[in-house]
Amino acid sequence: MKSSVRPTGRRATLSAILTLAWPTIVEQAMGTAVQYVDTGMVSSLGTQATAAVGATNTVNWLIGSTVSAFGVGFLALISKSLGAKDTDTAKKAASQAVLVTLIVGLLFTILPLALSSVVPIWMQVKDDAVRSLASRYFFILYTPMLARAATTIFGTALRAAGDTKTPMKVGILVNILNVILNFLMIYPTRPLDLSFTLFGWHVSLPAFTMPGFGMGVIGAAVASAISFLVGGGIITAALFRHPLLSPEKITLKPDMNILRPCLRISFPNMLQRFATSLGYVVFAAMINSLGEISTAAHTIANTVESAFYIPGYGMQTAAATLAGNAYGAKDPQKMKSLAAMFIPLEMILMAFSGLALFLLAGPLMDLFSNDPSVIALGTTVLMMVAVSEPVYGFSIIVEGMMMGVGKTKRPFVYNIIGMWGVRIVGTYICTQLLHMDLIAAWGCMIAHNVLIFVFFLIAYIRGTWNPLHQSKAGVSLAK
Repeated sequence: MKSSVRPTGRRATLSAILTLAWPTIVEQAMGTAVQYVDTGMVSSLGTQATAAVGATNTVNWLIGSTVSAFGVGFLALISKSLGAKDTDTAKKAASQAVLVTLIVGLLFTILPLALSSVVPIWMQVKDDAVRSLASRYFFILYTPMLARAATTIFGTALRAAGDTKTPMKVGILVNILNVILNFLMIYPTRPLDLSFTLFGWHVSLPAFTMPGFGMGVIGAAVASAISFLVGGGIITAALFRHPLLSPEKITLKPDMNILRPCLRISFPNMLQRFATSLGYVVFAAMINSLGEISTAAHTIANTVESAFYIPGYGMQTAAATLAGNAYGAKDPQKMKSLAAMFIPLEMILMAFSGLALFLLAGPLMDLFSNDPSVIALGTTVLMMVAVSEPVYGFSIIVEGMMMGVGKTKRPFVYNIIGMWGVRIVGTYICTQLLHMDLIAAWGCMIAHNVLIFVFFLIAYIRGTWNPLHQSKAGVSLAK
C-alpha cells in the first residue's frame, strides 16, 4: 500500500478513510473478543486465579500505554514525511524506531522483572498465595517485553505509512495463537465431548482426549509470552521488508534531527497516558469503596463498554495518518476536507454504537453476571453512557488528527483537566462526601467526556487543531 493517500474528491476521501480504518477496527475487535475468551478461561480456574491475573492489570496498562506513546511521535513524523514524499526521512525515522524499541523494550523488561515480587504488594494484594501467583504471572508476562515493544512501535510506524493490514494480520495471528496455547497450557489432559444442541437439533460428535499441560495461571502467562514473541518477530520482519520504511542501514547512533521532534511529540502524550491511567486507579479505588455490588457492576460495565469504542478508535488511526499526510503535503484544503468527512462519519458511527449499547445493555450484563443487583446497576450506567457516545466520537477524531500533525500538548492539557478536575474531584465529592452510588460516579465520568468534547469543539472551531489553518506554508512539526 502506498504511504500517502491523496484523495481527489469525497468518494476518494471516503475510500481512503475506510481502507485505513477497517483493518484497525478488525484488529481491535479481535483483541477484545480474545480478551473475553482469555478472561473466561482463567476464571474457570477459580477466584484465586482470576485475582492473580487481575492484580497487576493497571500496571500492565500503564506500561503498555507508555510504550505506545513513543509510537505517536514516529506516527506524526513518518506520515508527515511521506505526505511530503520525503522517503529518506521516513527511512531514517524507521531506523531510529529500531533504536527506541531496543531501549524501551530492554528498560521495560529489566524493571518489571526486578520489581515482579513487589508489584502485587503495591497493588494491595493481601492473600499470600494470590500474591505469589501474581508475581510469577507478571514476571513471565514481561520476559518478552522487547518483542511487545516492537509490535507496538513498529505497528504504529506501518500504520503511519498507510499499511494497516499488516498490523491487523499480525494481531489476529497473535490472538488466535494465544487462545490455542491457552487451551493447551492452562488445562490438563482431559476428555472432550463437542456435541451440542442448536435450535432444538442435537448434533452428536465423537468424544476425544484433549492433551494439556495443566499449568493453570502460569500456563496462561507462558501462552501470552510465546504469542508476543511470535508477533514481535513477524512485525519486525514486515518493517524491514516495507518498500518505503525499510532502513537502508541500521545504526544504533541516536539521530537527534529525528528523535528530537519525535520525543517532543511523544512526551506530552506519555504524560497524558500516565496521568490518565493513574486517574483510572484512583477512580476504581473510590468505586471499590462502595461495596461488592458496585465494584462488580463497574468492572463488567467497563468490559462491555470497551467493545463499543472499537469503531471510534479504528477511525482515529486513519485520521492521524491522513492528517499527517496532508500536513506533509502542505495542503490546507485537503486537511479541511478530511475533517469535514471524518467528523460526521465518526459521530454517525458512534451514534449507532451508542444505540446498540443502549438496547443491549441488559442482555450483555446478563452474560457476565447472574446477580440481579449487579445486572440492574450495570445496565443503568451503560444506558447512561450510551447517550454520550457521539460526542466522545468527535473528541476521538479531533484528537487523532492533532496527533497526526504532532499537536499533543493541547490534548494532554484537556485530558488532565477532564480526568482530575472533573472525574476524580467530582467522584470524590459524590461518593466519599455525599455518599452517593455508582450512578453518580458514572455521571462524573460522562461529565468528563462532555467537557473534553467542549475543549476539542472549541479547538476545531478556532482552527487551533490545524497547523495549516493560518499559514499555507505550514509550521514546524514539533510545534
